[in-house]
Order: sequence, then structure tokens, then C-alpha cells
Amino acid sequence: MGYNTKLKIGEFSRMMQVTIKTLRFYEQKGLLLPCQVDEWTGYRYYSIEQMQKLSSIREMQWLGFSLDEIKEMYEAELHEPTDEQIKEKLIQTERQIKELSARRAQLLNWKKSRKKIKTMDKFSIQRLPEIIVASHREVLRNYEAIGQMCVNVIAPEMLRLGCKCLQPGYCFSVEHNDSYQPENVDIEYCEQVEEMGKDSSIIQFKRLPEVPTALCMKHYGTYDRFYESYVEVFKYIEQHGYKVVGRPRCCYVDGIWNQEDPEKWLSIIQVPVEK
Repeated sequence: MGYNTKLKIGEFSRMMQVTIKTLRFYEQKGLLLPCQVDEWTGYRYYSIEQMQKLSSIREMQWLGFSLDEIKEMYEAELHEPTDEQIKEKLIQTERQIKELSARRAQLLNWKKSRKKIKTMDKFSIQRLPEIIVASHREVLRNYEAIGQMCVNVIAPEMLRLGCKCLQPGYCFSVEHNDSYQPENVDIEYCEQVEEMGKDSSIIQFKRLPEVPTALCMKHYGTYDRFYESYVEVFKYIEQHGYKVVGRPRCCYVDGIWNQEDPEKWLSIIQVPVEK
């Protein structure tokens, strides 16, 4: 039996990579209402089920359905477009083929485009040991700038400082924004090293305590779609009776530094949990 997890609007915004302004707009439209509003403080709370609903709303928006169309689907107790609706949207897409070719391909491959990975292969429970890391915190223009920061800023400075990294390497980022922001993203990047070094203007060394239990999930693709994996992570947490006890880490295994195809970038989301 899982915990009845409720997320404050800021937490929900950060995990789902949607601005609070957008969430309030969805609420005004009657499309995504908070599961609870505190009558004294006005604080809004969202549930795990609403993470899944928001993910579906965003997916259908990306495919060209308006918010009014999506609202009508939910009012008719439909959670995805009918075959007839998909056909109509494909006709519209054909008229705008130059701009919407990617969307058209997604519609034509509605069920085929996403490869499902078995739950037992995708999720794991791990202990994250105490480590020493070289840390760099910076406000980036967007999520896609993470890879360039690693290659052009952090790697040369760690080389200059003579940092010795363990093999295989372990690097991850932690987001410090209180809510989702598509721009000006406050990111701390950490890479495990063998020993404490002397801080510089770019790199600071710190010792991170052990995380006894972390739910880990593989994420393939670009970083701006982390929200899709967060939906699955929090669904797993809810179903298996865990609760979150710390900020998630995004561990980078394959990325721009060794893989040209963004669809083959591999990251691992690591969420500190306990029963």
C-alpha cells in the first residue's frame, strides 16, 4: 500500500518541468485542478495521478490538440484521442508539412514510436555510498546547456586542477530551482573524485553523505523530457510504498560528449527514498 503522496505546487512544477503560471492557467481552464487546496494558506497540492494526467495533456498539446479539445476529451471520459480525431489532425498536419513534419511523424507512429522497457530492467533500488565530489553550480540558459557546460567549462577546469576521477566515472546534477523554469536553470553539477582538492572560482570540493536507499530509473533521450521519466518514477514510488526524502539526482552516463544521437543519451534518475 503506497503513501498518498501530495506535492506542493512548486515541487510539482519542478518535477514536471512546467511553470507555476502554466499550472494556474490549466486550473483556470478547469483542465487540471489541484487535488487539495488548504483553506487557510491557499497552498495547492497535486497527486501522482495528476502527474500522469499532466504528461498526457502535454503530449496531446505537442501533437496539435488545443486545450479546449483536450478538455472535451476528459469531459467525455476519454484519456487519448479517438481514431477519427487522429485522422483529422493528420489532415491538418499535411497542410503544414514544413513546420509540423516532426509532429506528423509522431502521430503516424502513435503506438510504435516509444519502445517500452520492462519495469525490472528500467528500475532498481540502490545504495549510494558516501563520496567526494568536485562541484560546480551555475545558472544556465536552459536544460540543453548542461552538456556544453560539462564539456567546455567543468572538464577543462578539473583537468587544470589535476582531479583524479574514479573508474567508472560517476557524475550527476541536482536542480536547485524551487519551481520549473525553462530558462535560468539553477544547476549544480557534481563529479566523483578520489580526494579533496583546493577550491577554485569554478570548482568546489565537498563530501556527500551516503544515501541508504535510492530508486534509480534509466532515462533515454534529451534532458528537456525528464518529466516523462519523473511520471514513471513517482508512480513506482507510490505503488511500492516509498516516500521521497531528498532532492533527485540526474546521473549522466552517455551524452553529447560521447554520443552524437540525442535519442541514445542515457541518464539515470536517482531519488532518495525510504519506506
